[in-house]
Amino acid sequence: MTDQTAPAANDSAPAPGRRLELTIRAVVLGCMLAVIFTAANTYLGLQVGLTFASAIPAAVISMTILRALRNSTIWENMTVQTVASVGGAMSAIIFVLPGLVMVGWWLEFPFWESVLICVLGGVLGVTFSIPLRRALVVNGGLPYPEGVAAAEVLKVGSPGDDQSEEAVRENKAGLWVVVWGSIVSAVYALGVSARAFAGEAAKFIQLPAALGGGATGVGVGMQFALLGAGHLIGLAVGLAQLFGLFLAWAIAVPIMTSPDYIAWCQSLGLDSIAAGLAGAPPEELASTVWAREVRFMGAGVIGVAAIWTLIKLAGPLIGGLTSALAANKARQSGQELAIVERDIPITWVALLSLISLGGIGILLTVVANGMGLGAAGPLLVIGGLIYVVVIGFAVAAICGYMAGLIGSSNSPVSGVGILAIVIASLLMLVVLGITGLPADPSVVAFALIVTAIVFAVAVIANDNLQDLKTAQLVEATPWRQQIALIIGCAAGALVIPFVLNQLNAAFGFEGGPAGLANEPLAAPQATLISALARGVISGDLRWDLIGVGAAIGVAVIILDEILRRATGDKIKLPPLAVGIGFYLPAAVTFMLVIGAVVGFFYNRTVAGRSYGEVARRMGVLLASGLIVGESLFGVFNAATIVATQNAEWAVIPAFANGWPAMLIGIAVFAALTYGLYSWIIRRSARV
Repeated sequence: MTDQTAPAANDSAPAPGRRLELTIRAVVLGCMLAVIFTAANTYLGLQVGLTFASAIPAAVISMTILRALRNSTIWENMTVQTVASVGGAMSAIIFVLPGLVMVGWWLEFPFWESVLICVLGGVLGVTFSIPLRRALVVNGGLPYPEGVAAAEVLKVGSPGDDQSEEAVRENKAGLWVVVWGSIVSAVYALGVSARAFAGEAAKFIQLPAALGGGATGVGVGMQFALLGAGHLIGLAVGLAQLFGLFLAWAIAVPIMTSPDYIAWCQSLGLDSIAAGLAGAPPEELASTVWAREVRFMGAGVIGVAAIWTLIKLAGPLIGGLTSALAANKARQSGQELAIVERDIPITWVALLSLISLGGIGILLTVVANGMGLGAAGPLLVIGGLIYVVVIGFAVAAICGYMAGLIGSSNSPVSGVGILAIVIASLLMLVVLGITGLPADPSVVAFALIVTAIVFAVAVIANDNLQDLKTAQLVEATPWRQQIALIIGCAAGALVIPFVLNQLNAAFGFEGGPAGLANEPLAAPQATLISALARGVISGDLRWDLIGVGAAIGVAVIILDEILRRATGDKIKLPPLAVGIGFYLPAAVTFMLVIGAVVGFFYNRTVAGRSYGEVARRMGVLLASGLIVGESLFGVFNAATIVATQNAEWAVIPAFANGWPAMLIGIAVFAALTYGLYSWIIRRSARV
């Protein structure tokens, strides 16, 4: 069934007849890129609730650097890409961990506790998804869009006897596209911080009585990271988010801020946030109602969409697992397996899983003792381990399938996280009933820590199978890639608490202690997950608002199915994307939509030209560079604020307030966007 040779890394120096794959130089370069992409993704995820797949830019950078070294191979580049991409994927743990600060349990992120949550959960994500490789990657018939795209880039740009001069030129050009995209993005972010122009344009209005008399607004964030993320998510997801934005700000917010709605709530004895804001400016009224009421409706939409996704996956997943078991039974004849069939031996998989679970048990025991949970501690630890095994394996399979279906960037791991925290919180209520423990913050914190471990399993499985698809297509050795995945988990985990502490001290998070700059990062998923945990355990969750959102989610699902069947799947309305558009701040969602539209028209412009495929790949690299540049500046900005204890970055006095500064920001942003896309078209034509 598996290769029985003990996995061991290749030496960095090539030897005759050896296959250069898991080399020291590839691992070192992969870890360096993992640190960069993890830091960038951590900032982006806390800012907008999205992370990006770093496999393709990592592959391009790897091929350019390793080309200067002797005898580099496509498999070495595959190793670099694997280590770097899984390190970046690990950053999605920030969808849960900041919740521990928001609920007041942590004041900062303890290094070893945070690292162990990431590493132990990440290793389980790898080992749980190894048995799924044949089911979902080899025999699943899934497209794995990002895995296939990364393999395409590797085949075009990696050294080999048949590599063309054009491929070499494209590889070099692609690296410069990433570099210049990063520079422009970072410099623009510096200009915003220096007050050269506004970074966001927004307008709030009070509607006339004929339209209900409520308040609403519209905004757009001039952030190149958002533009790049929008390019990567694509037009279908972008328009679905626009629909969610419309539902939230053109329907829900105006209704829930209107005098008639307030009077109706009062007549029924219901709470209304807007009732306590009589006479407030439209911006305060609309923003407060959206943040404290409408977002919970968005949570309902996301929850229903996640459940629907799981239901749709049940049949294909069971079929894939059945096929894998049959294939494994047929292979138990002892014959020599092809390189592409050699996984880590199943006994090693079991041992790694047991070691990880033992570490999790120790971690949960220490946490429970530190929380003073007393006699309930053993029950919580045992229950937590069972929860991690059962729910962890389920989410590994689900997220692996979703990554194969729609790509790891678009895979709704946050929706899985929302369901996981609700289940964990409900189970905590059962424990409270058995032991008589009070529903204090320690119980909420324990639920969040267990959920964080499960979430680490989910995000690594989500990325793991995408990388293994790339490995299959370039004929890399699975067990070597699986070791690279584990190394990447450790590399990403080591940098996450450092970045989180810098961002927390500089900016703070929504609902948590203020940072030096008092500009809290939205951390949308962490905000929602911590609110759900507190609400379920304390019993004061606004189930009515979540229920309304769930009903909206059901309506969106029905509409999506109608559109898909009527148009042969050409027009669709992804329910989870609608929920995210409903839930994210308007300025964030609107720029994501703009990025999706810009990416669509760019791809349409270059389609059919002789260099069209090259230009399309350059567009992906530009989008990745835009994200990396601004995100790394955000991390650098946070470190500077913390080091100097000074939140004032501005070196240019604010020469204007309001719309003049906003218009200048819009003009500069639009000009740079047009210039960058025009430049990569010209550069692609010369490759």
